[in-house]
Order: sequence, then structure tokens, then C-alpha cells
Amino acid sequence: MRIAVTGSIATDHLMVFPGRFTDQLIEGQLDRVSLSFLADRLEVRRGGVGANIAFGLARLGLRPLLVGAAGADFAEYGSRLRAVGVDTSSVRISEGLHTARFVCTTDADQNQIATFYAGAMAEARHVSLVEVGRTAGGLDLVLVGADDPQAMLRHTAAAHDLDIDVAADPSQQLARLDAEQTERLVDGARWLFTNEYEAALLQERTGWREAAVLQRVGTWIVTRGGDGVSVLSSNAPRLDVPSVSSEAIADPTGVGDAFRAGFLAGMAWELPYQRAAQLGCALATVVLESVGTQEYKLLSADLVARLDSAYGRTAAQDLEPFLAGVS
Repeated sequence: MRIAVTGSIATDHLMVFPGRFTDQLIEGQLDRVSLSFLADRLEVRRGGVGANIAFGLARLGLRPLLVGAAGADFAEYGSRLRAVGVDTSSVRISEGLHTARFVCTTDADQNQIATFYAGAMAEARHVSLVEVGRTAGGLDLVLVGADDPQAMLRHTAAAHDLDIDVAADPSQQLARLDAEQTERLVDGARWLFTNEYEAALLQERTGWREAAVLQRVGTWIVTRGGDGVSVLSSNAPRLDVPSVSSEAIADPTGVGDAFRAGFLAGMAWELPYQRAAQLGCALATVVLESVGTQEYKLLSADLVARLDSAYGRTAAQDLEPFLAGVS
């Protein structure tokens, strides 16, 4: 399966605040918040949802095509992505803007406060998915991840026009999309990815209840953090897959992107939803135990052991042949 992953390409500045954000919030004063948190750790890492998902797919042995926009400072980052198997030939390089920046602070309860600077991402709207597909010799699936909103709308429309399956993943951009834009991104998608909060926001933004969303998409995958994942569709029973537990949590940034990579790899291998979701959960936990979204080590034996422990030997045996080349 030839997968194009569209979405942000960014540098992550990840900080850790040893206290709790909620301890600093004063009831009755939330309409004029002015807070500063003294972080005791800073990590500068490569990220962006598009790049993170493409990286995860490549680490699992696929060769995804990354579609997005970056700055002239992308040269080293691009080389690293290509080294693991990501095709970066469709990344637009801006002549005047830096690669996007994601600045995030995580507290002791794993709550996060983040700011995202778009930078070169604003030029993603100038990338033609039609041309990308032509150059690539055809596409089987386009994941439309959080990106410049106009780029997201353009890629979605182009994929539908070309009769290419769409995985809609609006995530962080839901906060700035209006009802019409949200509907255009979701309607007709084969897969829709959200977390629990985004699921509620999507329904509030569109006015659609769960049943109405499921009338418009093939399958809706809702990630629920430590409670696992729910897979919903209008023509099949709800599927709930528990998370893979961890006692070495390091940083939640990029965990959702890792899940998507694992799940989409399962789709590329034509696995049932349960196995694809289990693989996604296992990969998500690997990332949860790492600082940075692309700094994790991935070993076949480790993934199989996690699957065995969380879901049983049958699940591990079903997935093991597809993970043989992971190293």
C-alpha cells in the first residue's frame, strides 16, 4: 500500500514542569490568566504530526510519502527521515520561513500546555496532491493530518476526486476550524482519528451526534489514553482495545501519532481492526517511554513481548510475522 502522510513538520521544544498546572489556577480568575511555569528540563526534538506518523510507518517497514512544507533548516531533519525510509521528495521547502515550532510544557500529571508556530507550514497549501500522486505512480491512502487548514481541505478534496481512501486526522486543528471546514474534512473519510476530547469537540463543532458521524465515515477510531482505544462503525459492534501498560512513562508527546502509524501499518497489511489497534497501542507505549516523538528504539522482540503480555499469545503470533523486519 502506498501511503501519503500529509501534516505538519516541526521542531519540538519539550519542557517539564515538576508541579501541577491545576494547582496554579484560581477559581474566578480564569478569564484573565497570566502564568509562568519554571520548567526544569528542556529537550529539543524533531516532530510534527505528519513527520511523526511517517517516521513510525517507516520504522515498521513501510515506505510512506511525507507531504508538507518545511524551511531551509529542514536539510538535516530530511536526511534523518530518509535514512529510516521516509520518502521526502514531496516536502516543499520554503525560501523565507523556518520549519514550524511546537513548544510544549508537561506537568507532573502528564497534562500539557502547548503553542504551535506555523512558519513554513503555511505554504503546505501550495502542494498539489494530484501532482504528488502522479509523481509517485499512484496512491492508495492519504492521511490528512493537522496542517495548514487550507492544505488540509485541498488534500481532502483532491483525494476524494482521485478516489483515494482518506484517513481524516484533524486533531489539534479542530480548535481553529469552523463547522463547514470540519464537515468537509470528515465527510467521506474511510477512517477518522480523534482522541476523546477531539471527539466531543468535533460533535460540538458540527452538531452531529455519534450516529451522524458514523453515517459519514467508514470507521471512527477514538484514542482514550490509558483506557485504550475504541473502534466505532455503523455496521459492526463497538470494539474496545485496552492500552499496553507501562511503568516507565517519560513523555506523552507523539503517543497518538505512534498509534496512528501502528494502526495504518495494520491496514496496509490487511489485518483486522483488533490487531491493527493492538499494534498501534504497543507502538504508542514505546513512544510514551521515550522523550521526543522520534527518539524511540524499536525492536521486533520487544514489540512481540509487549503484545503477548497485553493481549495474549495468539495476538502476538498473529502480528509477529509482520514485525520480523523491525530493527
